[in-house]
Amino acid sequence: MGAIVGYARTSTIEQVAGLEAQQRDLEASGVTKLFSERVSSVAQRAELARALDYIRDGDVFVVTKLDRLARSVGDLIDISRAIEGKGASLRILSLNLDTNSPTGKLMVNLLGSVAQFERELMLERQREGIAKAKAEGKYKGRAPTARAKAEEIMRMRAEGTGPAEIARRVGIGRSSVYRILAT
Repeated sequence: MGAIVGYARTSTIEQVAGLEAQQRDLEASGVTKLFSERVSSVAQRAELARALDYIRDGDVFVVTKLDRLARSVGDLIDISRAIEGKGASLRILSLNLDTNSPTGKLMVNLLGSVAQFERELMLERQREGIAKAKAEGKYKGRAPTARAKAEEIMRMRAEGTGPAEIARRVGIGRSSVYRILAT
């Protein structure tokens, strides 16, 4: 049998107690190598990447709760495929889910199928809403980009206005002003 590798994560530095509780639960479940970090799920999760790189054939990758591992069900599917690709299995303590069993694999695939179905329904509703808004003459499309204001930006710069002031007056980011001025 391989190593039991754990991953713990909290979103903010203030959640020290939550991170300690996860670490305690993971160690109680037999984790021998623990990766932990304090970072938002939408940010780069360097320790998660290190943990996934660390696991080997026969290892078990353990987390306390699903939301500590994945930001979405699609993300869960990607992570579980990466784990499976290494010959390891995933265990989520709060769900009593282990992909080492056929039922655990079924549950992960079922969650993935539901997520894909929800995504397709959402896109369909979005397309229907846009079509209805267009029919009613309410669909405006995307707001003009900084490029649409290029003439005004060039004129203001020629008059001696600085990039920060141009950005403030035109209502765009300073980096967009610099990008237009560089052309």
